[in-house]
Amino acid sequence: MTSLLNPARAAHTRHRTRRTPRWWRDVAGIACWASVLIVIALWLSGRGAQLLAAGPADLFTSLGRITGLVAADLLLVQVILMARVPAIERSYGQDELARRHRLVGFASFNLLMLHVALILIGYTLRDHNDLLHETWSVVTSYGGMLLAVAAVVALTLVVVTSVRIARRALRYESWHLLHLYAYLGVGLSIPHEIWTGADFTTSSLARVYWWSVYAMALAAVLVYRLGLPLWRSLRHGITVSSVVRESPDVVSVHLTGRGLHRLPAKAGQYFVFRFLDGSGWSRGNPYSLSATPSPRQLRVTAKEAGDGSRRLAWLRPGTKVLIEGPYGRLTGEHRVTLKVAMLACGIGITPLRSLLEDLDYAPGDAALVYRAHGEEDLVFRAELDELAARRGIEVHYVLGPRLRDRPSWLPQNASNWTDVDALRSLVPGIEGYDVFVCGPDPWMDAVCTAALAAGLPPDQLHQERFSW
Repeated sequence: MTSLLNPARAAHTRHRTRRTPRWWRDVAGIACWASVLIVIALWLSGRGAQLLAAGPADLFTSLGRITGLVAADLLLVQVILMARVPAIERSYGQDELARRHRLVGFASFNLLMLHVALILIGYTLRDHNDLLHETWSVVTSYGGMLLAVAAVVALTLVVVTSVRIARRALRYESWHLLHLYAYLGVGLSIPHEIWTGADFTTSSLARVYWWSVYAMALAAVLVYRLGLPLWRSLRHGITVSSVVRESPDVVSVHLTGRGLHRLPAKAGQYFVFRFLDGSGWSRGNPYSLSATPSPRQLRVTAKEAGDGSRRLAWLRPGTKVLIEGPYGRLTGEHRVTLKVAMLACGIGITPLRSLLEDLDYAPGDAALVYRAHGEEDLVFRAELDELAARRGIEVHYVLGPRLRDRPSWLPQNASNWTDVDALRSLVPGIEGYDVFVCGPDPWMDAVCTAALAAGLPPDQLHQERFSW
């Protein structure tokens, strides 16, 4: 994509944002699909297709083999997708990766259940047995099957808690802890595949492939989920310097450390933080940078919504911090135009405030539309007003209770406006802006729909969802 920024400013922006090569995304996607095709090819080379015509027992057994193999492959793809591999994370962003992870996860689990059913039916027909006795025989006499049953239980727990209704009923900390059982499920499934899987026992080529994929998944987790965060935490020695209450339910945590300029952090990104202040330190929580990162300081701001965010107000100066990140694509990396418009709701102002401070634009080329319930809910009001005066930002505070008679990003007192007309009024010529959006999901849906309907090209709309 050709940048519309003037040459001097474009060079400056490219240097600071280190644009992610687009081919990284293509390579990651091709690799995922290629892994599935390789698994199918290995199944075909093991007489998988011929066995489909060898009789009912072999038909069900062979179909059970391929569904199990693809399920195992997709399970490993899941692990790699969420291992925070920088090339993958920077290409997709964590919100899109989370959606793909959920889609692949449900597909993998459904195939796994189909694998279990088909294999049991095939073995029942082969042994001329009834299904209940055959199931007991398989579980108790086949190598690794008890561990495989435990793996299915662990993965079932993960899938059940991934359903939207269950996610809403769980705290983030509980949901995150339960999802660690996915790693347990992967580990417990390996002995069954090695000891009784036809592909492992009969094909050296298949063994090479599966051991390679397992090694890649393990290496990704050890390096990027454990090793890199621990190394960065030790290297930078980050501690809490102060805690500031921004509003009755919002606090900012100021952090200091060594050589923070070496962290590849950009305005608009977030870290996963573990504050070593007592029990519960092992559960990480994601918080966005609310100010441009500096060589000595970081600042994050959060609304008190769960156990983790409520603890922030009680942190003491000197508390040590473990970090993971930075993560996120809500940055100026993919900016197209000279102008920027920020649309925030509630605590969604956090990453957008840091972007307004950091991005390069001329006076009059930036706009902020900040939606909140009331004056007391405006976070960073003084900072935003000072920043607006200093950098020539057009600021609109859109206040009031939400509009209830239709899905909208507007408050009740603006019910006579359509979403599109209101947006065009607040940001005239919006199609000539890069628009950054952050807030609750339903509100973001309404804003994005209105912006696109107002003529904004899709590649000028930048958003990142932080729901889990």
